[in-house]
Amino acid sequence: MSFQPGVLYVVATPLGNLGDMTYRAVEMLKQVDVILAEDTRHSRKLLDHYGIQTQLQALHEHNELQQTAAILATLQQGKQVAIISDAGTPLISDPGFVLVREAQSAGIRVVPIPGASAVIAALSVAGLPTDRFVFEGFLPAKSAARQTYLQSLRHETRTMVFYEAPHRILDTLEDLCQIFEPERTAVMARELTKTYETVCAKPLQELRNFVAADTKQQLGEVVLLLHGAATVTQTARAEIEIDTLLTQLLEHLSVKNTAQLVAALTGQSKNALYDRALQLSQPKS
Repeated sequence: MSFQPGVLYVVATPLGNLGDMTYRAVEMLKQVDVILAEDTRHSRKLLDHYGIQTQLQALHEHNELQQTAAILATLQQGKQVAIISDAGTPLISDPGFVLVREAQSAGIRVVPIPGASAVIAALSVAGLPTDRFVFEGFLPAKSAARQTYLQSLRHETRTMVFYEAPHRILDTLEDLCQIFEPERTAVMARELTKTYETVCAKPLQELRNFVAADTKQQLGEVVLLLHGAATVTQTARAEIEIDTLLTQLLEHLSVKNTAQLVAALTGQSKNALYDRALQLSQPKS
């Protein structure tokens, strides 16, 4: 007897308020054969609330590579599998990418069960332009790398969205103040849907001061949003083009050879290009 491939369901769960669970998500989690959870102890509280008794299995950043083959085998036997994260929509700065990619490559159907997402929730109440935005996830943990990465975004015209850990929120705001104009509007969306939910929109420097003055604002899950640059000047556009060229060449050449080649092509200072290429070559985290 041959089995038909199962289905992998990517299921969004609440950010905090359990009332945000969708009817479809509850029914699907009751029906599947196994639920893959980032933290089984955390997810068990949600499942118990809705009377979901489905078997739980851990899938997180430390075991995803090792577990994927076994999970694919389960799916290929005709089993139905759901993946959830600790909160919100899976794969958005959470584990699951490897599994979804490999499932698709194996011809297994992958179905989204949409629901809460911290990115979209924050954008919806931020009061910033949402016709175009860019999600940057978590910034580098160390200040030097973080500042270098933020430098690459200084001419970005789209609304920028970041996740940040509570113990780094003040340091990140300080770095943002160094890189961007202090009057540029920034928004902190903290503990969305939870008891101490805070959505605060202020000029960047004022937001930094607000968070520094109140340690309670340095707790909980945080989404940071930053208004994009108003316009891209001719000089800024040229810098963006140089950065793009440097980045592409760095994939194939050393920092020194990249700077030499771009200097020859553009007539710009080799030393300045070397410094910029060195910055761009640093890993994000």
